Amino acid sequence: MSVRILALVGSLRAGSHNRQLAEAAVKHAPEGVEVVLQEGLADVPFYNEDIDVEGNVPAAAATLRAAAGQADALLLFSPEYNGTIPAVLKNAIDWLSRPHGAGALSGKPVAVVGTAYGQYGGVWAQDEARKAVTIAGGTVVEEAKLSIPGSVVRFAETHPADDTEVVEGLTKVIQQLTQATPAAA
Repeated sequence: MSVRILALVGSLRAGSHNRQLAEAAVKHAPEGVEVVLQEGLADVPFYNEDIDVEGNVPAAAATLRAAAGQADALLLFSPEYNGTIPAVLKNAIDWLSRPHGAGALSGKPVAVVGTAYGQYGGVWAQDEARKAVTIAGGTVVEEAKLSIPGSVVRFAETHPADDTEVVEGLTKVIQQLTQATPAAA
C-alpha cells in the first residue's frame, strides 16, 4: 500500500508555525505514506470564473489541481486569521472545487489541522475550512483533528517536528486520513 497525501498550508509566511507543522508531517509520515507539501499557493490567483477557462487555466491553479488530482487525500494546515480561515487556503479550496461536481476535491478524504497563538489553536478557522471542503465536494475525516494552541510560545525554540506530543498527534491524524483512502482498502 502506498498513499499520497497532499499538504496545503494556509500561511504564506516563511517562518509559519503551520508550515513547520506541515514539514513535521512530511518528516514523520508513516511507512507507506508520502506527505507532499504543495508549494506556490501565493501564485494562485484569486478564483474568478472568467479566468477558469478550459485550456487557459492559470499555470499555478492548473499545477494545484494536478497535484490534488494525483493525491489520495489532502491534509490542510490552517492558522486562524481574525477568527476564520486564511484567504490563501480558501482560494485553494475554491480552485479545487471546480469544475462543479468534478473538481480535484470531489470524494477525496480531507483532514484539517493547525496551530495558532490563541488558547484554542485555531479551531474556528479549522471548522470553517472543513465546512468549505465539504461544500466543495471533499470528504472530511471528522475524527482526524489536531489543534495546537499557543504556537508562538510553544514553538519559539522547538520545531514541531521535535515535539513528541505534536508528532504523536500528527501521526494519528495521518493514520486516520490514510485509513479513509481507497488506496488503504
